[in-house]
Amino acid sequence: MNTANTLDFNPDALRKKYERERDKRLRSDGIGQYVDTDGQYSQYRTDDSYMPRIERAPVKKTVEVVLMGAGFGGILTGIQLRKIGVEDLCVIDTAGDFGGTWYWNRYPGAQCDIESYIYLPLLEEMGYIPKEKYSFAPEILSYSQTMAKKYDLYDGALFHTELQSMTWQEDSHTWLVKTDRGDEIEARYVCSSIGLLNRPKLPAVQGIETFKGHSFHTSRWDYAYTGGSSEGNLASLQDKKVAIIGTGATAVQCIPHLAESAKELYVFQRTPSSIDVRGNKPTDQEWANNLDEGWQRKRRDNFNILVTGGVQDEDLVNDGWTSIMQKLGVILADPSNSEDYADLTPEELGEAVELADFEKMEEIRARAASIVNNPEVAEKLKPYYRQFCKRPCFHDDYLPSFNKPNVHLIDTDGKGVSNITAQGVVFDGREYPVDCIIFATGFEIGTDYSRRAECAITGKGGATLEEKWAKGVRTLHGFQTNGFPNLFFMGLIQGGLTANNTHMLTEQSEHIAYLINRAKNGNYRSLEVSGEAEDDWVGVMKETALANEDFLAACTPGYYNDEGKKEINGVFGLQYGGGPDEFFRLLEAWRMDDRCEGVTYS
Repeated sequence: MNTANTLDFNPDALRKKYERERDKRLRSDGIGQYVDTDGQYSQYRTDDSYMPRIERAPVKKTVEVVLMGAGFGGILTGIQLRKIGVEDLCVIDTAGDFGGTWYWNRYPGAQCDIESYIYLPLLEEMGYIPKEKYSFAPEILSYSQTMAKKYDLYDGALFHTELQSMTWQEDSHTWLVKTDRGDEIEARYVCSSIGLLNRPKLPAVQGIETFKGHSFHTSRWDYAYTGGSSEGNLASLQDKKVAIIGTGATAVQCIPHLAESAKELYVFQRTPSSIDVRGNKPTDQEWANNLDEGWQRKRRDNFNILVTGGVQDEDLVNDGWTSIMQKLGVILADPSNSEDYADLTPEELGEAVELADFEKMEEIRARAASIVNNPEVAEKLKPYYRQFCKRPCFHDDYLPSFNKPNVHLIDTDGKGVSNITAQGVVFDGREYPVDCIIFATGFEIGTDYSRRAECAITGKGGATLEEKWAKGVRTLHGFQTNGFPNLFFMGLIQGGLTANNTHMLTEQSEHIAYLINRAKNGNYRSLEVSGEAEDDWVGVMKETALANEDFLAACTPGYYNDEGKKEINGVFGLQYGGGPDEFFRLLEAWRMDDRCEGVTYS
């Protein structure tokens, strides 16, 4: 086992460095450092450049299920509902088509950072093999729409439609759903799959509205201005000076294309991302032709177990996500299997995990130093935080972009830009005149659920979901909350956090279909979790999430930890501490028991 005496770095010095870097980013305003993309900023979230909104008459109808969201969550739930005989359902989305995240994110270089063979769901059922190990956005968007077509989810779908209110009607045991287009839809059940990446956010930087040049958010990429396509070739930027604000996962993918085309590119950074090797490659057709039945589930489970600290005989995916866990898995899953860790106390095991993390991040920092020619720039691109404090990035062209003479890294030392003027971006008293500002500033994640759903949700007795969750989310297994019958949630709400989001959505869609099918078979009109079951689950969540909360509180601020708050209430702050594999087995056991403990059918 490595000790401080045998390491080629100083753990104490790194801990102090991590703490200093974290403190640079701490702000009292938290999520308030971002502004709403409504009103004067509404152009940053409209759909005009993607698909024209088609006028139509208001729809008034009764359906069995309304699906809020046309991304993978809505699609997978729709598929599972079709399988149990639900014919009358209605998908509603503000987008112009199916695709969710992949409808909006069409920026150049957009690509999934999870292996496509496990990320694209139901591959065996669809009879499809992705073109590459890591699929680009156009392929993922096309695949999601093909799934929707195969299961007739386009029938009755309402696109370019924003939900305004959802009200529980006690007399009929149904939800009345109203939209911004005058629609009134009565539904027995509502499934909310609004996703995490649906509402872009802007930094609360003074002067955004005064900028006289062109600007847009990466999730509403303006190819009419830049030229080119998702493959790059942004020819219209050849005579343009461009600023991009943000260096997270989206920026990492689009910056190489901007660097290739723009006359000058200014990259404004608060916190550098962790950049590991991508290593993308075309699908080996011989491998694809010899896959056994059940291969995707086996591969998906193998990945999930490895990246959450479990041990497997073989690493089937073998990528940057699993590489760090090869060592951590031995430490975390069963220390007694290794003579190096068998006799360690919990505190010593924690230190062993930390050292393994330090070693991996030293490797990441060394990669930046070996690729970027200018030592000062390379140093600014080195991330000083634990591996999973932020979502790791994988790219082979991002770091080399900073060797181009037209690319300028403006590191703001954790502060962010000072202000924006009519001519450009200001930091530390210097103005950088530009023709275009691109905001790679992410999405609203830590805000109120009803706000992100863009819908007022009113349950029994006139209580709103916003009021119910004012002091924290309360559910059973993340799916339902007391006082709101026949309403189901999907996504990262009190469940089993996994890097492979579609794995979680697949499990959730199957669970929701089970709950609804049980009601159908028993001729019940409603199902609702009890307050006691909700209390019990919140208690389980708090108990199992304590270690995760301590880890997140020590991380550099971001959406993983609700912008660095001491008591974490963000979407990653209260997840099931046993990990997704254990959580999915818990759900399966709950269904197999078939008593639906904690849920009342009536």
